[in-house]
Amino acid sequence: MKTDLSKILSISGQHGLFRYLAQARGGAIVESLADGKRTVAGAKNRITTLEDISIYTTEGETKLREVFLKMKDVLGDAPAPGPKATPEELKALFQKAIPDYDGDRFYVSHMRKVVEWFNEIRERASFDFIDPEEEEESGEKAE
Repeated sequence: MKTDLSKILSISGQHGLFRYLAQARGGAIVESLADGKRTVAGAKNRITTLEDISIYTTEGETKLREVFLKMKDVLGDAPAPGPKATPEELKALFQKAIPDYDGDRFYVSHMRKVVEWFNEIRERASFDFIDPEEEEESGEKAE
């Protein structure tokens, strides 16, 4: 089953990733990828889709989708280093996966978050992502 990163959310103040289910009066109804529990993410929470996240590179920015795919190429079926990995281990991983990442703007704390998300998607979703450009094209053809 394909993973739609525009429906996978990171919510400030909440641990882990969530799947968007529906709009609610005071925010959004979401489901935790980890345990499947549903909750309402309030409008006061900062909600970001993984589709909208990029990392800084020396050439500009690279979408998180591409980062995940490059990490998968480097790691194969193995999990990424855990959140307690040393900064050197994380930098080594990203040096292999995204050699042109901008070390001045893409911090170790960001690397930890990306690694955590990578492992959660590896365990509970798939790296077969829905391409939003393909979705638009197929939507135009159907009309």
